[in-house]
Amino acid sequence: MLALWDLQKTLPIRGALLMAALVLGGCSSQLADLTPADAQAHPREPGTYLPVHDLPPDRDQAVITPDQRAKIEAELAAARDRQAVAAKDAK
Repeated sequence: MLALWDLQKTLPIRGALLMAALVLGGCSSQLADLTPADAQAHPREPGTYLPVHDLPPDRDQAVITPDQRAKIEAELAAARDRQAVAAKDAK
């Protein structure tokens, strides 16, 4: 019986708080658009997107020569083998 009385007492209060929150929430979006009087005006330029389709020109030469690539691959393979041996010895 006491729980029903508490529910009947707090339900209108909760409803009033919900209505106040919704009313104040609707006003906040309009308040966010206001700017101070001494603020600089920001120019609004519609349609100024970043040039995502502008690509740099293709390269005429390879980034790495085949000799350099082979040397790097050999060094990486040697480092991999050294690490495999060190890991095996650590176990």
